[in-house]
Order: sequence, then structure tokens, then C-alpha cells
Amino acid sequence: MESVSRVKWVVYAKRPFAGPEQVLDYVGRYTHRVAISNNRLLDIEGGQVSFRYKDYRNSNQQRAMPLSAEEFIRRFLLHVLPRGFHRIRYYGFLGNRFRQEKLARCRQLLSMTLPQVPPEQSADSDYHERHEELTGTSLRVCPICRRGHMLVVELLKPLRTPTITDTS
Repeated sequence: MESVSRVKWVVYAKRPFAGPEQVLDYVGRYTHRVAISNNRLLDIEGGQVSFRYKDYRNSNQQRAMPLSAEEFIRRFLLHVLPRGFHRIRYYGFLGNRFRQEKLARCRQLLSMTLPQVPPEQSADSDYHERHEELTGTSLRVCPICRRGHMLVVELLKPLRTPTITDTS
């Protein structure tokens, strides 16, 4: 990471046609979108939540679904990303369709060499060694004092396993 920070970058960015507000509005629709928008909520009464959805199995008809408030919140929370995760939509040459071909063409146009495929790791190599090869830091050294060695004393089982139900 430090080697990247030492590079003198040249950034080319031209003015957006419709102005910066339009760009922020566009990006914001994908990065800060909520699982269900307020205009799809029909009614909240008596511990029930009714909302509108598109029934893809029946010619994309709009239908209403009543759920208990508890079930609605449970389903809503299935769409909340864990801390540290970011939602982003790739487009252009990073879009899913033909990504490999487009990246190969970009590399060709930039006269770049193809990325080297790392050799297969031996079966006796574990993630500690792989991490050290990639980052130069050891997972076995104490992160506080940097002198002591970390050893697995005991593996703790989770108290309970979360149950995820398919709600589609």
C-alpha cells in the first residue's frame, strides 16, 4: 500500500455534462439505496405492514403483501450490509458482461503485459504463510508487542448459528 502512495498520479476528469449534482444524484441512487422505498409502503396498522411488490411469476403485476411488523423488519434487515461492506454498482468496462474481454482490450490498448497467474499453493502452505507472502506481516507475531508469538490455544464454537431463511 505504501508503494502506491509514493506514485505521482495523474488524474483526468472532465466536467459532467449535466453538472456535478446530476453525477451525485446518479451515484447516490446506487450506493445509498434502501431495500424498499417509502412509496412502496401502503399501510402500517395493527402490527401489520402492507407494501407493494412486482409479481414476476404473473406477468409483472403489482400486488400488495401484508406481513407482521416483525417479519417485515426481519426481511428488511436481510438487506442491510455488515459493517465494513460497501455497496457499489460496476458499469462500463467493469460491468459483469464481457468484463474479461474488455479488461484484456484495455490492457492491450495501454500496452500492458498480462497479469501473472500466481503458481498453485502447495497443500502444506496455510493461510498464515500466504498472508505473510502477500503483506510482509506475520499473523503469528503479537500485534501489540511485536515480539511474542501467537499460538492457538483453543477454538471456540459460536454460541448460536444464525438461521437465514430464503424469503424470495
